[in-house]
Amino acid sequence: MPSIDISGTVRERAARELRDRILTGALPAGTRLDLDAITTEFATSRTPVREALLELSYDGLVRVAPRSGITVIGISPDDVLDSFTILGVLTGQAAAWAAQRVTPEGIERLRVLATDVEAHSGEGAIIDANWQFHREIHRAAHSRRLMAQIRQAVRVVPSNFLAMFPEHEHHSLEDHQALVAALADRDAERARDIAERHVLDAGRSLAEWLERTKT
Repeated sequence: MPSIDISGTVRERAARELRDRILTGALPAGTRLDLDAITTEFATSRTPVREALLELSYDGLVRVAPRSGITVIGISPDDVLDSFTILGVLTGQAAAWAAQRVTPEGIERLRVLATDVEAHSGEGAIIDANWQFHREIHRAAHSRRLMAQIRQAVRVVPSNFLAMFPEHEHHSLEDHQALVAALADRDAERARDIAERHVLDAGRSLAEWLERTKT
């Protein structure tokens, strides 16, 4: 499952944590956010928190109003399915181009990274290893424009996705191996199909999760 970089500045970490809470339903639509409480939680000043909330407003997840404060807009299961469908198309295209453009050295790096993900199975470190693997595929596509679109679209993926849905871990490891094999075979359509299905399966799980939290 494509994932986001888990490092970053205070602003990036605050935006990521709040985004995760909104995407997983921990902060449902209509929730009012307290700027001072968030500032205290992240042990920072108001400026990076304001910047993080502004980023979330650009993503359509919160509403920032001068008088009414900050309110969670949230995301619906249908929104999740739409967003993951878009992300699936983008990552599928990246995999297809990677199959055509990746170097033999790139294939070897992907094999090493896939093994690293598997080595961290069941551990928190799998999140970063998974991110490294998918980033290498996106880089192998050799398209800056596509990379920029993926960086935006991947924001719908909670950074703790594999922790939330451990059942996806086994399938992810299998998909990684199948994807590396397709890339090594220069099979663009097989690589596209594996990458796109990989994302869509994750989107369905998150949509179903949000549907359950509503009841």
